[in-house]
Amino acid sequence: MFFPYKDDNPRVLFPFVTYLIIGLNILVFVYQYFIIPSNLFEEFIKTYALTPASPSILNIFSSMFMHGGLTHIIFNMWFLWIFGDNVESVFGHKKYLLFYLLCGTGAGLAQIQVNPESIIPMVGASGAIAGVLGAYLFRFPKATVHVLVILIIFITFIRVPAMVVIGFWFLSNLTAGIGTLGIEEAGGTAWFAHIGGFIAGVIFNYLFKMVRIE
Repeated sequence: MFFPYKDDNPRVLFPFVTYLIIGLNILVFVYQYFIIPSNLFEEFIKTYALTPASPSILNIFSSMFMHGGLTHIIFNMWFLWIFGDNVESVFGHKKYLLFYLLCGTGAGLAQIQVNPESIIPMVGASGAIAGVLGAYLFRFPKATVHVLVILIIFITFIRVPAMVVIGFWFLSNLTAGIGTLGIEEAGGTAWFAHIGGFIAGVIFNYLFKMVRIE
């Protein structure tokens, strides 16, 4: 198991869009788990999560700000905290927000394409954040990332290039996703949302180099 906990890549702009996204995710999480009456929880999930068998534009966007539990949101927001500020500095605030939403959309569409008959609701910012990782990989491949490594009882801290950390993350998700092909209802992690979001991030990273958005 490995867990990146910081990078040595200085940011240029104050990442208020990244912080806004993190704040919105936390607010939705608090509302979802601590404010909604328990008898309305399932209805909230059905209404705002993305179900591949019956998708909508609203659900694609609303599902990006919902999470399946405390561990889910902590890991997602931590990755966004580490890598989002530098990508926001590269794109600028407006482009970055648009980029984030497009990556999340690409993630949802990828999961729908792979498993279009699934009735399992999908939630989480993982796909959009995967897009951020894709952009970071190609913008800052040699940036140093500090990683906590846990191997059974062995714990250590190492520093490695971003291309190693993010490359390993992508390959592990790709391997896990391929392993679910042919399984009609593979609950749990939406691996192809991660893969689709990452690929969308790589594509939009290059497209945004050619587009001027003030």
